[in-house]
Amino acid sequence: MAGRDCTPSSCDCFVALPPHTAAPAVIFGKNADRPRSEVQELIYVPAATHRPGDKVQCTYLEIEQAERTHAVVLSRPAWLWGAEMGANEHGVCVGNEGVWTREPVGQDEALLGMDLVRLALERGSSAREALEVITALLERYGQGGSCKEEPVPFIYHNTFLLADRTEAWVLETAGRYWAAQRIPEGSRNISNQLSIGKEITAEHPGLRQRARSQGWWSGDGEFSFADVFSLEQQPPRMEAAKARYRAGRELLQQHAGHITAETFMGILRDKASGICVDTEGFRTAGSMVSMLPRDPALPCVHFFTATPDPSRSVFKPFVFVAGLKPVPQVRSPTFRDDPAKQIPRFQSTVDRRHELYRRHQAALELMESDQERGQKLLQMLRDLEKQGLEGMNALLEGTAAPPPAGAG
Repeated sequence: MAGRDCTPSSCDCFVALPPHTAAPAVIFGKNADRPRSEVQELIYVPAATHRPGDKVQCTYLEIEQAERTHAVVLSRPAWLWGAEMGANEHGVCVGNEGVWTREPVGQDEALLGMDLVRLALERGSSAREALEVITALLERYGQGGSCKEEPVPFIYHNTFLLADRTEAWVLETAGRYWAAQRIPEGSRNISNQLSIGKEITAEHPGLRQRARSQGWWSGDGEFSFADVFSLEQQPPRMEAAKARYRAGRELLQQHAGHITAETFMGILRDKASGICVDTEGFRTAGSMVSMLPRDPALPCVHFFTATPDPSRSVFKPFVFVAGLKPVPQVRSPTFRDDPAKQIPRFQSTVDRRHELYRRHQAALELMESDQERGQKLLQMLRDLEKQGLEGMNALLEGTAAPPPAGAG
């Protein structure tokens, strides 16, 4: 049952690397917390080559297309082009969070943080390369435009967590400015706040001059991106994120040295911390956990719910294999006169629920109306999830072959 707490909540993103992981692998996880009525779909886009001069239409902005784009699997709000989170065929994972900084948010339509997630995955063959894709696009096109399918704009800046088989990066932005921190080992989480302090690995060339010119930094002492660019009076969403960020960090520390994909699924299901959200206004609309083995001969395995509330959803495995075919049950319908594409936007609503979402809704209603039958159904779903995890372990241990073509 949805709680009454209307404090805006948003996403949490996690990564663990050796020696914090139980196996020699990098593990990535994210909850995408979105408006309660929003539908999140799962899409697979194959690799493609493009002609010189080709353009790509993002949510609001048309930009130059890359010569080649990688195959990607994306979990995204069904009304837009980009994605909350996803992975590509090279074992790169990216997720984003909304933040508010001293730089004003862009009222004009530009690239959404979710567009940048998808562009990074389509164009980056490593976490570092994906980061460079985002920063180059950010400096060229900026970020802005409404992030909700509603007439009243909802705009924010973005932080990103990027990971591959060998390392992870945190990228935090303020308008067109940015700072990045490399995470070579251990574990890290991000929430709706700036968290890069003095540990800056790379930054926008004009970052410190911008801070000095605005009077935010004197130029003396060490430079902390979070201290300098965070708002002095933070909105409720960012205040609420502080407790989630601390709780996430503590959960990672509790499991340090023993973190598995199951550990991340448990963290993403944690309601006491607020990481798993279920309120009247917002809820966790989709969740993702990825296992990225250090051994390049082993496949990466990605798990997605494609349905809300991971505590009552099942994580379903996905592996990039040859001849992969999309699964229509997790694709939302398309509309000829889509209100997200009409100007002015969002003047009407459409039903974007896909087949799996509808079935999940029915299952949630059963869980709430008939507790005994609902508990049996939830146990059956968890048994299916366990089979997927066992299959992943067999695959990574070399005792099973990759699945046939299909999206898992």
